Amino acid sequence: MTGHLSTGNRSRAERGRRAAGLVALLSIISSPQPLVAAPEIQEPIAPLPLTVEQGPAKVALGERLFHDVRLSRDNSLSCATCHQLQRGGDDGLPRSKTANGTSLSRNAPTLFNVAFNASFNWDGSMPSLEVQAEQVLLNPQVMNNTWPELLGKLDADPYYAAAFDALYPEGLSPASVVDALVSYEKSLVTPNARFDRYLRGEPQVLSAEELKGYKLFKDYGCTACHQGRNIGGNLFNKFGVFSDPDAPPGSREEVDLGRFSVTQIDRDREVFRVPSLRNVALTAPYFHDGRARTLKKAVATMARVQLDRRLPPQEIDLIVQFLRTLTGEYRGRPLAMPAQEAAQ
Repeated sequence: MTGHLSTGNRSRAERGRRAAGLVALLSIISSPQPLVAAPEIQEPIAPLPLTVEQGPAKVALGERLFHDVRLSRDNSLSCATCHQLQRGGDDGLPRSKTANGTSLSRNAPTLFNVAFNASFNWDGSMPSLEVQAEQVLLNPQVMNNTWPELLGKLDADPYYAAAFDALYPEGLSPASVVDALVSYEKSLVTPNARFDRYLRGEPQVLSAEELKGYKLFKDYGCTACHQGRNIGGNLFNKFGVFSDPDAPPGSREEVDLGRFSVTQIDRDREVFRVPSLRNVALTAPYFHDGRARTLKKAVATMARVQLDRRLPPQEIDLIVQFLRTLTGEYRGRPLAMPAQEAAQ
């Protein structure tokens, strides 16, 4: 469904005045002082850009939508329910919950730095953020909404009615709602991780142990899949190249066939999108079904099933120390693990 909803008796002149004022308000967003980058070190991993240009008014509108439970049919879920920006961009659950309390089939991936992924969802079924955003809104297991119901709710809110009139020629429509959400999602970038600073020419920011961990990460071939700006997110691989991963605790379900469910091609059985390792220390539990509760367990599992290696504990510790250097900043402040989890 497309098109602008009728606004009833609300006059266009009144909405125009509100729109003009709202554009001015939305545009007053402070910008941090630009960071100056030193010459970069050439490595398989590239630093994130220090700034990403997104229209501030659309980002502000998208942020409000992102946290609005009215995006779900029963007003119980928002995008931020499963993608909590104070905890790494996910929800900390093995699998996210639906509105009725049942579990979804897969772990909620972080939305931080999502703009640098080449495809979306664990099976790569969504080719763009726009398609993914609409699918979540209409999915009966997630937001369970319809466009007529959702647009009706938003149009009844004077803020949204004026904001969409101000920013989009067509006003409030499916396309403009999706565009506002995606504009905000593309702004969720976490630059200036300590490892990024190392790549930009600050060798002193990493300890000797962290550098040893990075060397092991490269020597074992982890950068074959986890590379580039997002340290992953740009290709697919089978989960369990050399051996089968341990089943999730208490699992009685059939094996998740991954990308095969999208392509129906035999070689895609149990193939998944390689996740980004940005902020990975904050996004436990790990893998598409959340089977690994800790980063150490995830590293040991990947070494065994993807590389056919059983790493000694000291090497696992070193690699984990390196992975912790990938935690970046959001809006100029370092991301941090929730206190209750940091104490574990």
